[in-house]
Amino acid sequence: MKNTATKPWRSPAVDDANGGFFSLVSYSSAEKKTLKAYRDINAIGHWLRSRKPFQRDTCTLNVQLKYHSMKSFACTLLLLLSSSLFAVFAHPEAAFEKETDRIQNGLLPAAFVKGNPIRKTSLADRMFVYHATGVSIAIIHNGAIRWAQGFGTLKLGGRPVTAETLFQAASISKPVTAFAALRLAQSGKLDLNEDVNHYLKSWKVPTNSFTEQHRVTLLELLTHTAGTTVSGFPGYGAGTAIPTLRQILDGVPSANNPPIGIDIVPGTRFRYSGGGYVVAQQLLMDVTGQNFPQLMHETVLGPLGMTHSTFEQPIPIERMVNAAIPYRASGEQVEGGAHVYPEMAPAGLWTTAGDLARFAIAVQNALAGRTGAILSGELAALMVASRLGKRGVMFGVGGSLTNPYFAHSGGNEGFESYLVAFESGDGAVVMTNGEGDPGFDLTLEILRSIAHEYGWPDFRPVGYNLATLKPDRLEEYAGCYKLSSGDLVVITRKSDHIFAQVSDGDSWEMFPHSETQFFSKIADAQITFKVEGQGRVAGIVLRKYGEDTEAERVF
Repeated sequence: MKNTATKPWRSPAVDDANGGFFSLVSYSSAEKKTLKAYRDINAIGHWLRSRKPFQRDTCTLNVQLKYHSMKSFACTLLLLLSSSLFAVFAHPEAAFEKETDRIQNGLLPAAFVKGNPIRKTSLADRMFVYHATGVSIAIIHNGAIRWAQGFGTLKLGGRPVTAETLFQAASISKPVTAFAALRLAQSGKLDLNEDVNHYLKSWKVPTNSFTEQHRVTLLELLTHTAGTTVSGFPGYGAGTAIPTLRQILDGVPSANNPPIGIDIVPGTRFRYSGGGYVVAQQLLMDVTGQNFPQLMHETVLGPLGMTHSTFEQPIPIERMVNAAIPYRASGEQVEGGAHVYPEMAPAGLWTTAGDLARFAIAVQNALAGRTGAILSGELAALMVASRLGKRGVMFGVGGSLTNPYFAHSGGNEGFESYLVAFESGDGAVVMTNGEGDPGFDLTLEILRSIAHEYGWPDFRPVGYNLATLKPDRLEEYAGCYKLSSGDLVVITRKSDHIFAQVSDGDSWEMFPHSETQFFSKIADAQITFKVEGQGRVAGIVLRKYGEDTEAERVF
């Protein structure tokens, strides 16, 4: 399920020449897909021949044609049609071209061994590995957009991604929604600490023994402390009936989620909940008398100049031509295209990296109390405040006391995004049409390259000293470990190396930096083995994207 709560912010800090490239992958086992891919190659070749002489960006076409037979992988065909990469962006100034060039050729791993050189990779290579055809990046510097650029294509063999290409922001929709709610509170239209049932007209939060102890407030909904159920939503694929908001709230057909209710005393515990934002969506509509896309345009998108953005679901036909096509982690296109998310407040924003950067700058300005900020510093502080022992509840927060940052990630079916902004005025937004952990890992690799380029204090690779362990000790760690989610972590030993695989995901080689602690150079993942008396290995602690999860040994 996408748009889930397992890693709401996934902060890794607690944790090729000019332009992009074209990747053409025929993912279907059917032969007609392969034939279509060859037709697409011809179409791209025709497009290349038609390019005007005044277009000064040089062009590389890495056409990577990969197809599968009905049973197994058949072959990978790499056609190099020119000697450099094609810049799929309106020509930036020369200084920015050098920056983008270094970022594209400087993607960095999550970790490295101290004393060894850090191996850098190119954006083109990593997009191919992670099955992402398109990436959009916006850089914030000194409280302004420094540059925004697209890389790759909207789909396999499609048109170039530009700075105006739309991606689904997924859970980054939540802080944008929270910003709207805070603006309505600022104007006196609602009280953040009032019982939400005072404002809800077309639906009410069901009362039970939990709500009798404490009524739900809007501030609690926005900070994931209201005790609401339902962490995230998978959206609705092509040909699927789209439920009403009332059906989603009640968890009845055509909704694909259980009922949204309260099963924890409100105000007593943090638990990430997309369901709480659906309740907030209904509340904001009831208070304003407007549909959700309209009220979001009037309160946030319009005032901030986010002209390419919309909460409309499904995306209007006239905007579809500029929208990226979603791809699964396997490299297959999401059947029927982008899912529809009537759960607009937690997951429904279509936007660009540049527009999200404008939003981040608005939060920076509000936090700093700058002239022209459209939200007060007092209300903006709620977006980065700690609550119930959780550091950051609307945004994730990190960094030092002198240079803190706020961040949020988002993942829908076939999309992954990450927004990070330092309160001092720098930041970045990365959006891609690659799904799941591969897509998210790609955003992190890009962020590490950005952090290196601009000298950020956070989001850099972590250096470890390498320890030496005896093979028999490694053999004792091999086994199967069960996470609380039910997923299995399988540890295998090959010679003097061990590898970790979570369920059906990728396998990472894990390197020891102590007797019991291991790290991955590629993924933002570390494993600590829990060793009991007499050396018995009882379980592990898997730390991924800065969050710890324990797993008991099964065998």
